[in-house]
Amino acid sequence: MDLIDIGLNLTHDSFDHDRDQVWQRARAAGVVQAVLTGASREHSPLALELARTRPGEWFATAGVHPHHASEYTAECDAEMRALHAHPEVVAVGECGLDYFRDFSPRPAQRKAFERQLEIAADTGKPLFLHQRDAHADFVAIMKDFEGRIGPAVVHCFTGTREELFDCIDRDWHVGITGWLCDERRGQHLRDIVGNIPAHRLMVETDAPYLLPRTLKPMPKDRRNEPAFLRHIVEELARDRGEDVAVTAANATATARAFFRLPG
Repeated sequence: MDLIDIGLNLTHDSFDHDRDQVWQRARAAGVVQAVLTGASREHSPLALELARTRPGEWFATAGVHPHHASEYTAECDAEMRALHAHPEVVAVGECGLDYFRDFSPRPAQRKAFERQLEIAADTGKPLFLHQRDAHADFVAIMKDFEGRIGPAVVHCFTGTREELFDCIDRDWHVGITGWLCDERRGQHLRDIVGNIPAHRLMVETDAPYLLPRTLKPMPKDRRNEPAFLRHIVEELARDRGEDVAVTAANATATARAFFRLPG
């Protein structure tokens, strides 16, 4: 089966010593393409730089995560817009709101989010979104841009049934990670992922984060890798009551259409 990892933090320094081997293992596990997450002023240019080394296989997003919202100055906005001039950059983000950590003040988070929604409106590129414990404000800000922005994916969805249906009702896409495999925090997801329409569902590892807790054997370094996407898809298919080949094929087709990736 061919898989696409739509959320891979390959610029993370834990991959510096074996990035090529990581991708070889991913390819051997059926991962044929990946969207490399850009989530700060530092890492968005690095994601583009990496994407250029594997044309047709790696693509990038460019944005500023709410954790880094305080760095979103006028100069930062100009840098993001310059990155979006490159065809390898296929989505705006990672951007959104995070009231769980509050690493940046909430007013700064909202402003940075709005500035990046303006970029999406101006470029027509899809949105790669982050939301945690900020659902009401997140929906309200997105509503202000209705009719101006294109498709959006709520990456690494971890929310409630009600939040999921809010996303589906707004025609947003949903990204599912190994959070699904966490019996402590993700059990509720197993009960609701079957409600996500196939043409709205995508899969991701968020590596090196969110190592699936049901993975056996566990890697000694506890680092998540794109090769483990297949395991997530197998778990997701079981929870959806589908054959794994069907889940995989649908998620891949949805990702290709959403990010406008070559087949």
